[in-house]
Amino acid sequence: MKSTALTRKEFIRNSALALAGATFIPGMLFAENQPNAVHQALLSGYQGKKSYTLKNVLLETGFEYDGDGNVTATKTGLFSIQIANGKIKNISANSNSADAIDAKGLLMLPSFKDMHIHLDKTYYGDKWQAVRRGPGGVKGMIALEQKILPELLKNSTHKAEKLIELLQSKGTAFARSHVNIEPTSKLDSLHHLQLALENKKNGFGAELVAFPQHGVFYTDSVPYLKEAAKTNIDFIGGVDPFSIDGAIEKTMDFTVQLALDNNKGIDIHLHESGESGLKTVEYLINKVNENPVLKGKTYLSHCFVLGRLEKAKQQEMAEKLGAAQIGIVSTIPFGGLIMPIPTLMENNVKVMTGNDSIVDHWNTFGTGSVLQKANLAAQVYGQATEYALSRMLKLATAGPTPLDDKGNMQWPKVGDSADIAFLDASCSAEAISRISPVKSLIYQGNLVF
Repeated sequence: MKSTALTRKEFIRNSALALAGATFIPGMLFAENQPNAVHQALLSGYQGKKSYTLKNVLLETGFEYDGDGNVTATKTGLFSIQIANGKIKNISANSNSADAIDAKGLLMLPSFKDMHIHLDKTYYGDKWQAVRRGPGGVKGMIALEQKILPELLKNSTHKAEKLIELLQSKGTAFARSHVNIEPTSKLDSLHHLQLALENKKNGFGAELVAFPQHGVFYTDSVPYLKEAAKTNIDFIGGVDPFSIDGAIEKTMDFTVQLALDNNKGIDIHLHESGESGLKTVEYLINKVNENPVLKGKTYLSHCFVLGRLEKAKQQEMAEKLGAAQIGIVSTIPFGGLIMPIPTLMENNVKVMTGNDSIVDHWNTFGTGSVLQKANLAAQVYGQATEYALSRMLKLATAGPTPLDDKGNMQWPKVGDSADIAFLDASCSAEAISRISPVKSLIYQGNLVF
């Protein structure tokens, strides 16, 4: 299969053209590099086009089984996909229409979602800086952040846009971003990120978490959180209520009530891995059960304490989290800490992943690829078979997979939003195992690259 090589400069240029409203050119979706003038001339004839057809699209159609009922391979076929007004309008037998965009047999998957990232404070797009460790643990890092935030904010919109472009290049078209709300940046970090998202809205979507990085009460973040909660953010966040604020109940009660009063979800960073971490999880489960409107809208990010529990206790907590419909957003740490992700999934806990910090003062190891995160999970948990690898795709997509657990086609369907990634892979299992290259991205029908 002939690959398409785009330099970073060309990727950004092509993204800009697509996002400016130039849409779709038959035969050009996976075209070789062409002079910029040629691109512009061709694109000018398709301004505002809302409907187009893709041909030679590779879709998964089922599993192949051996005599013992084990999945041995994934069945696929070539199809034509019609997209109109940002949605999938029709799925039909493959066509050789000259007017259709040729997908050249690339695998069509749901576009990826990074469900835990900090787009608002990054070094990406600026000069390289490694992490600086100082004394004082998390509180020491908070003190450092208070010093550097004013400088970070000067060009945070530009850097957020560059970080979004990195995510797009890895097949991600949606993110849940935590955004600092605290006395140092007040709501400036939020406003700067909202501007970046507005500039990228035709190729990228997001939901935002009001994140009291410096504690709710450790620094007086309460008035700023209340102000942020009245905006169009989606979640109320939090961080380590015991170790930062010194009081689980006081901080959690405030967070839950603020979410209830403003019809928001909850997504709390919980790094505490000892007794206080477990108490926080149990307290949140009780609060959600007392307020069922929060079921399906409440998440714990990281939640490292689950990785420190005995297996019987892990099972108990997984059952309770599943019953309360509280999700876990894990960056899939490895080494000395193994999160019980398979146990959580088996108990109907929604598990999602994200890159967290890609390049900032907290961490520098993020790649921007949630497909790589799914690959890491497959390795950590020994998910090496065709079937098991295919199930790991849900970590990259935050849920949807082309085939359900029984091998029935469930994506794409007519009426689905046209949020699509095209990969150089034969099936989703291979895409996970090989971290297959992303060749093109479509968001709500818009060609991103």
